[in-house]
Amino acid sequence: MISSPTRYPSSVVPVASRSVSSVNVQIPRPASDPVAGPAPDTITGTVDLPGDVAGLSPEDFRAANVPVALFAHCFTCNRNVPAAFRISKTLARHGIACLRIDFSSLLFSENLADLESAARWLDQRLAAPSLLVGHSLGGAAVLQVAHRLASVRAAATIGAPLRPASAARTLMKSVDAVDRAGGEAPQDAAVQVTLTGREITLPTGFFTDLADNSDADRITHDVRAISANPADLLVLHSPTDQTVPVSESQRIFDAAGWPKSLMSLRDSDHLLTRRGSAVRAGEMIADWFDTLG
Repeated sequence: MISSPTRYPSSVVPVASRSVSSVNVQIPRPASDPVAGPAPDTITGTVDLPGDVAGLSPEDFRAANVPVALFAHCFTCNRNVPAAFRISKTLARHGIACLRIDFSSLLFSENLADLESAARWLDQRLAAPSLLVGHSLGGAAVLQVAHRLASVRAAATIGAPLRPASAARTLMKSVDAVDRAGGEAPQDAAVQVTLTGREITLPTGFFTDLADNSDADRITHDVRAISANPADLLVLHSPTDQTVPVSESQRIFDAAGWPKSLMSLRDSDHLLTRRGSAVRAGEMIADWFDTLG
């Protein structure tokens, strides 16, 4: 435990020996769009803290300059899937506190609002986030939110599409399958589909909401504005990603301003379930973030 306010670089404690302390939290969120139906009035999250600062008061935590990250999980996932859990814990072992949240809805616009609510909560309870990390569609959300948060100095995406609607092709195939089976699946109605072997219910207005948040010009503006924040951008992608093609990483990179980096996640699947892939992604992000000073 740090007994006095000091600068806290990741090199102070060897990564292998640093413990992690995790705390579950409830974060207030604004009322959702009534069209989308009832949604929780809180966001559930878990804060992974470097063990040697877990006992600090908020005041001492801020004084110690412990960097704080906010993690956005993939579509239909949650904060405890292997990618979210392992990346967040890896960041904490590198000295970066990380809040991973459960999105309150499948609607992309609600995901954006959840990230902003979580960032405000961190600012009030711990310290404002300086790093945003997003996986898959969570990465697309990070690209749109990063420039809105003045505290953010770095953003990283993993297997993310540039436009959220680009990730909807598989879902549309599932909806088409419902149509062919004789069901009713209008784009603005709630519909149950099968995705990666799981039954999920897409909420009312899902595709319209996704389209409304996929305007190419606005997204390009949002991504380019990250560097004006000013913040660095890291784009991670597996060259063998079968869900979001690696070409999306080049689109993100081309849209972004400098400084920016593009790195390959070799031997990784989209969900980072292959042994060691999620930890490796977390280490790449932590090492990159550490070089930013």
